[in-house]
Amino acid sequence: MTILLSDPRVRAVPLHECAEPLVAHPDGRDGTVLVRSGLAARLARAQLGLGPHLRLHVVEGVRDILVQQEIIDTYASSLRAIHPGISSADLATLTSRFVAPVDVAPHVAGAAVDVTLLGPDGVELDMGTPIDATPEQSAGACYLDARGLTAEVRAHRRLLAQALGTAGLVNYPTEWWHWSYGDRYWALVTGAPAALYGPVGLASAA
Repeated sequence: MTILLSDPRVRAVPLHECAEPLVAHPDGRDGTVLVRSGLAARLARAQLGLGPHLRLHVVEGVRDILVQQEIIDTYASSLRAIHPGISSADLATLTSRFVAPVDVAPHVAGAAVDVTLLGPDGVELDMGTPIDATPEQSAGACYLDARGLTAEVRAHRRLLAQALGTAGLVNYPTEWWHWSYGDRYWALVTGAPAALYGPVGLASAA
């Protein structure tokens, strides 16, 4: 069964903040993304595991808390329109398939990346959906192990998963592109005694 980020077990994981700095990873939508230094080292390890012909393309790293809340509010509003009368608890669960509650959000902690693969020509491989496709937009194809994917898409997702998993990252199963290290979700999935990274202010990257 998929554990969602709204699951109380995620919030119950203790946090032992290790105070690793944010560092620049030069591969984002705007030229660079910021991630914790430990995560950056694992991304470098994952890239080595892919060999010379494939490249990780990290689209997003740390995310400001206000931006996280805006994404939550916008997506929750769209879900209310689809599910009139939905309870607050059920809405929070559905929303967390696509965006994490602020207090446990891996992106807010600098612990997560949204990432895809580029081929030898620098063109993104076919991963089945765009990054940030919601479950509604993609009819569930955004799930890492979704049914109905082509053999080519499954192979590409396996390559991504093998490289990042071997480097110590964990996937959020409802988003093939979302991988994290050091956050509460990572700790729960791997059995680590505590999370290493909590919410971080972007000013600390200066």
